[in-house]
Amino acid sequence: MAAPSKPLTPDRSARHMFGAKMREHRGRASMSLDALSDVVKISKAHLSRIEHAESPVPPELPAMLDAAFGTESVFTDLYALARKEVHPDKFRRRMELEARAVVIKEYSPQIVPGLIQTERYARAQFKVHNPKAGEREIEDLVIGRMSRQDLLIGDPGPDYAVILDEAVLRRSYGDSAIMREQLGRLLDLTLTPSTYVQVLPFTHGGHALAGGSLSLWTLDDGALVAYEEAITTGTLVEENAEVQSRMRAYDLLSASALSPVESADLIRSVMEALPDEHHP
Repeated sequence: MAAPSKPLTPDRSARHMFGAKMREHRGRASMSLDALSDVVKISKAHLSRIEHAESPVPPELPAMLDAAFGTESVFTDLYALARKEVHPDKFRRRMELEARAVVIKEYSPQIVPGLIQTERYARAQFKVHNPKAGEREIEDLVIGRMSRQDLLIGDPGPDYAVILDEAVLRRSYGDSAIMREQLGRLLDLTLTPSTYVQVLPFTHGGHALAGGSLSLWTLDDGALVAYEEAITTGTLVEENAEVQSRMRAYDLLSASALSPVESADLIRSVMEALPDEHHP
């Protein structure tokens, strides 16, 4: 005899509501989890965890559910709320403000910023950050990271500029294939109508933003907000004078960094220097 289904609690959060709606529409369609798994190409066990809000919703799933159940945008709309619940409460306001940004500027001294990471690079970074984490925990974190990237491909998406310390290019996460893929992503973004990537070379020396990463957001109402992040903590800065101080430091650093064309040349040279397991 099959075990009884666990009760759902849609009143608890958007993620719980997503799971409840998923089970409700499955029932209406007389579709088992096995059958739904065949349609959306996600394992039965993973779908079950999503129904019970035990795993975050993968970014590609809502549109597939709307197509499978003929629900127009029910799951897509719910996902817009549920995706914010992937992250701890202390990061919720950060995500809410980031989602309102029409211009995003970032400086990163050590790793590729989350908004432009590849999936494999993100997975490798999470494994290094917490070697004791299980595969399920790592996958949940990767899903959360990838879901944040939705805002860059919105219509219209924000203008995005980033200054990467040269160390970001040269410090590997994962094997050479993972790094080559990630550096290729950076090359694609170096200079487009809405993205602008610069590299700060080692030869520049010290500067005012050394020591941590920085995000600067111009919001849809014109307000400026800064977010500073260390290893395990992040701080929102909303007082205008403090934000302006960080904006000036960023602009000075941008003026000192390589141009996008020069940055692309450096990124390409680092890619070419990576070992190629297929052509030793």
